[in-house]
Amino acid sequence: MKSYISTSLAALAIASALSAIPAAARPMTETDLATLKRLGSPTASPDGKMIAYQLRETDLAANKGKLDLYIVPVTGGEPVQIASKPDKNEHSPAFSPDGQYLYYLSNESGSDQLWRAPVAGGQAAQISDFKTDIAGYKLSRDGRRVAIWGDIAKDCPTFGCDKDGDRSKPGPGTGREYDELFVRHWDAWETPGNYSRLFAFDIGADGKLGESGVAMDRGVTGDTPTKPFGGGEEVEWSPSGDGLIFAARKADANEPRSTNIDLYGGDVAGNDDVFNFTADNQATDTLPAASPDGKYLAYAAMARPGYEADRLVVHLLDMEADEQPKPIALTQDWDRSVGSIAWAPDGKSLYVTADEILDTPLFQIDLKGKVTRLTGEGHVSAVLPLPDGSVVYGMDSLHAPTELFRRDKKGNVTQITDVNGAVLQEIDRVTVQRFNFKGANDEVVWGQIIKPATRPEGGAQLPVAFVVHGGPQGSFGNSWSFRWNPKVMSAQGYAVVTVDFHGSTGYGQAFTDSINQDWGGKPLTDLKLGLAAAGQVDTAIDTANACALGASYGGYMMNWIAGNWNDGFKCLVTHAGVFDLRAMAFETEELWFDEWDHGGPWWARKDAEKWNPVNHVTKWKTPTLVIHGEKDFRIPYSQSLAVFTALQRQGIQSKLLIFPDENHWILKAQNSIQWHRTVFDWLAQHLKPQADKE
Repeated sequence: MKSYISTSLAALAIASALSAIPAAARPMTETDLATLKRLGSPTASPDGKMIAYQLRETDLAANKGKLDLYIVPVTGGEPVQIASKPDKNEHSPAFSPDGQYLYYLSNESGSDQLWRAPVAGGQAAQISDFKTDIAGYKLSRDGRRVAIWGDIAKDCPTFGCDKDGDRSKPGPGTGREYDELFVRHWDAWETPGNYSRLFAFDIGADGKLGESGVAMDRGVTGDTPTKPFGGGEEVEWSPSGDGLIFAARKADANEPRSTNIDLYGGDVAGNDDVFNFTADNQATDTLPAASPDGKYLAYAAMARPGYEADRLVVHLLDMEADEQPKPIALTQDWDRSVGSIAWAPDGKSLYVTADEILDTPLFQIDLKGKVTRLTGEGHVSAVLPLPDGSVVYGMDSLHAPTELFRRDKKGNVTQITDVNGAVLQEIDRVTVQRFNFKGANDEVVWGQIIKPATRPEGGAQLPVAFVVHGGPQGSFGNSWSFRWNPKVMSAQGYAVVTVDFHGSTGYGQAFTDSINQDWGGKPLTDLKLGLAAAGQVDTAIDTANACALGASYGGYMMNWIAGNWNDGFKCLVTHAGVFDLRAMAFETEELWFDEWDHGGPWWARKDAEKWNPVNHVTKWKTPTLVIHGEKDFRIPYSQSLAVFTALQRQGIQSKLLIFPDENHWILKAQNSIQWHRTVFDWLAQHLKPQADKE
């Protein structure tokens, strides 16, 4: 069987680049994972000589994080903390165009407001004082204005009024009333009449914001940025600073079924309704990025309405055209889906990221559509092109969390930060081995084996934790996670095996599409063949002594495996998994996802019950740990209650762990530790029974 081994010089280079980790003294623990520092929101000074970033550190006793700001030379060196208050959070930094000030958000005054501090040192000053929190902001390129957004009543003329506008609470009791969907989204009940709204403010000569801003949602009602995960990547200033372009999806009764995100734009004088630049496309348009000279607007667009995992193709709009510009599909012939867009300072090319066979590299695209890959293994994020032709970016991998790197125009790469180096030096390494095999339809499928670098005493085979990714249109690739982390799982004495089954991203759009209306088909075939292939590639792992684990779609697959591969595993862990497709079709909030993947609303589907795990419960026999968060509205926690009930009523060994304060993800530090300890105890009970007796 053909295989590809990633413990090569390229893979080892990634590990050493992220941190020079010597032979370590101890395995990684769940507490390590919960308390590692988290670097985010890097931004470059205008001259490209300094990088500012936010750093999250965890106060485990208080069960919360603390955010602070740092500045470091682009050549590396000792970071300098700026504008820090011990008991407050400072985050989302941005340099002023002259490089003299660092703007940021802080809760020092009791709510998240905009502040700025002199980079050379001195007193920080609060420059906004609104009745509501600022969720995010973006400075204009000339520094004269700032765009800010936050949750505001639609009828509020400025940024924050005494009333939040929420029409769902008429009183006098606590009841909520709705007459159309959305009713709830991700982990919060919807608030009709209140939206994430974008405003433009002038910055006065004293550095403070003007008294009244200009609302940019003129003529359109919806969230900007989009919810629940949109941010500053969906908001863009014109180079002149006189206009804003932003992404929004109309908030109406069709919103739960619509992926039609459009790009709107208008002047900041507030003269007319905003203009829809992408009205002709009924699918997603996002990631607006104006070229340095303002000639082009680059953005990413999908082609198929209702499909959230369609390919994102880079498009260009000629903003200097005499008539309404027509989009040019720059990367139509490149079978990858872009995740971010940034212009080179000379305006002659774009930097983008995209999944590609277990990695998320950095690519450069010229204005004729030629694509060049710039980085090797690992996961690239937060791309910052610099004036000298170099580019700074975040890089993480299965070995370590995000650090900042600089790639010069000759291709030489240097590491800028090392925020977790001291801790990682104490922790044992893991090895990562890539392999491929012939999966469903005789097509190539890729997987990974992650295991401790040091073999067990006596050369015993390692038991296997077989982890199935969610999505399902995603990848369990070479990236760091603070939730499902193969390194900390491997540290417990397991070989972690992952497989990018049919439906995964990074292998072309046809491969991603192939899971449509086939949730339990080709993916299950791939997982069976993949686990067998892993055992052939690495004889040091014991695939007959394995437990399978998964969340979301991965949780669905655990419930499907329980009835359709019930002799393969010693135990299962199903987290926030779909159990009954019929109930899911009526209970989930983003209907477009469920209806696209399964062929429409429940009553219109062909053979709707074909892939429904609930129909196979009488074949269940595998001990199963069931986990869910009560605030999960994507896959409501009742799905996991039903799984646990089915297990208990049939006398199958099982355990239920419910988090009342978590959503689809387990995010709080102490909850994360509890999650991991419960999972590790479950795995050890079934995969290391002799160890428990000793």
